[in-house]
Amino acid sequence: MRNIGLQRIVSCGIVLSLAPVGFTADWPQFRGIHRDGKSPETNLLQEWPEGGPKMLWQVDGNGDGWSSAAIAKGRIYITGKIGREGTLFCFDLDGKPVWKSIYGPEWTRSYPGSRTTPTVNEGKLYLMSGQGVVYCHDAETGTALWSRDVFTEFDGVYPSWGISECLFIDGDNVIATPGGKKASIVALNKITGEPVWTCSELTEPSGYGNPQLIRMDTTRILVQMLKDHVAGIDADTGMLLWTDSFDDYHTDRNRIVNPNVPICHDGRIYTTSGYNNGGAMLQLSSNGKRITRLWTDTTLDVHHGNVVLVDGYLYGANWTSNGSGNWACIRWDDGKVMYDHDWNGNKGCIIYADGMLYCWAEKSGELALVPVTPDAFRPASVFTVTQGKGMFWAHPSISEGRLYLRHGEYLMCYDIAER
Repeated sequence: MRNIGLQRIVSCGIVLSLAPVGFTADWPQFRGIHRDGKSPETNLLQEWPEGGPKMLWQVDGNGDGWSSAAIAKGRIYITGKIGREGTLFCFDLDGKPVWKSIYGPEWTRSYPGSRTTPTVNEGKLYLMSGQGVVYCHDAETGTALWSRDVFTEFDGVYPSWGISECLFIDGDNVIATPGGKKASIVALNKITGEPVWTCSELTEPSGYGNPQLIRMDTTRILVQMLKDHVAGIDADTGMLLWTDSFDDYHTDRNRIVNPNVPICHDGRIYTTSGYNNGGAMLQLSSNGKRITRLWTDTTLDVHHGNVVLVDGYLYGANWTSNGSGNWACIRWDDGKVMYDHDWNGNKGCIIYADGMLYCWAEKSGELALVPVTPDAFRPASVFTVTQGKGMFWAHPSISEGRLYLRHGEYLMCYDIAER
């Protein structure tokens, strides 16, 4: 096992200054503050110099995995697998190691490595291993506070590539999806780890999903994609409110991959999966206890790169094969296809900030900066990340005018602020 003190930290010869006033947004969990892949920051570069934005630093030796960077209160957190153990890493904003903490055994089967991006909440870190154990650590020191093997406790069933959930904090609760025969979804007290409620009405396996929350009238609804359904659960009681069956419109039911965070907006929910299974728009009743499926689409057919909703349009990379896809835009209101564009055969993950899409190709490592418009996919700038090995599956993060990319054992930080 490599000691964190031996990690290679490469500075690029510049002084790291405090970010300009206006860059105040942390990125404390998977897909950002609201789990929607959108940063509220402005004054970011609208075009990059040749070769990409200036690299501030890079750190090697973070183990195997696809954890994005979580950034909160001047600290950066990722996970990785070293040997058979999962490890939490903490860095300061200059890329200097602060601490590392082993949390427990990680996924060692197909595509071995950590899957989870830590969730930072009120001085604590929450994560779920690929083996389905929930862990809580102190964010300042890395000290382990509690853990709970919800996968074993609720008789979970592993999907092919392990549990890949990034935990959601709802008030005093941490939400986890063990995908168990006793309960698909559970809420734990975030201080003690003790169960608060279990959704025992749902007993189907996980589909690698990450839940989202939507409020309708007085009802707060957790929305999660499982193996066979998208489900709505009362966030306060764990009572199952409704389900919508993938059997109605998924064409390849042998491919159980439903990992994208649901997009919840204006009383509606959009979900999408790859493998030509497409997506669906659901309309909630005023109290959130019933749904109507408004339409389905087969164009924005996202594998696991997620989507963003900007000004009434959904953007993401669709699935044409396991290794390729196009970049597409559809209209939120009715699913009308605005474009379906081939970008060198690339598909990948997407986030948004300051009028631009950040599109990262999962095979080539090309990162494109693309103006947001439903008219066409026209990258303003492109550069290629060469550090690290394996697929480019970790989603980018943005905080304080900086872009964080993780590939293999490398974590890289770039200056994307307009100076």
